[in-house]
Amino acid sequence: MINNDPIPVVVPAGRMAALEQPVLALPSGLELRPWRPEDAGALAAAGQDPGIRQWNRFAVASPADAEGRIRRMHERWQAETAAIWAIAPAGGGEAQGLIGWGHLDLTEGAAEIVYWLLPAARGRGAAVEATRAASRWALDELGLHRLTLCHSVANPASCRVAAKAGYTLEGTMRSALLHADGWHDQHLHSLVADDR
Repeated sequence: MINNDPIPVVVPAGRMAALEQPVLALPSGLELRPWRPEDAGALAAAGQDPGIRQWNRFAVASPADAEGRIRRMHERWQAETAAIWAIAPAGGGEAQGLIGWGHLDLTEGAAEIVYWLLPAARGRGAAVEATRAASRWALDELGLHRLTLCHSVANPASCRVAAKAGYTLEGTMRSALLHADGWHDQHLHSLVADDR
């Protein structure tokens, strides 16, 4: 027998755009907050950082380009296509990193996390804390069902972040992403609502 019932929508259109982007506190005294125009310098610095550029398809040509990207982050929230936060000290400090949801599909209830940290913020657990907080928000507040975290197999630091944040390694996607040095295999990790 064929079921003719429509497939349900996981998160109704308009739900995210109706929300003000929240500030999410992290245990270390950092927070996830919306990007601000005054963060353009940090975003421009990230675009020039070799470590960030090695693992992310991310380049920022100038502070003006960074300002435009920050405007687009807010537009993409309203369009419900992405949710991007600055990782910064609580109470108004300068941005030290980025985390958020790209490939956001409310109908399917899915998104892929993206993140990076500037050099001074690395090695202190900020990526794990931020991934946990952004994941809780995506599953518990927004109502997504499946989150993915993908990284080059040559990037073991991201593999550790995924594991510590509770993501399950599902497998390896062969030749899945083009980096500056060629095609990379990628690990695919996931966290689904039922895991929590």
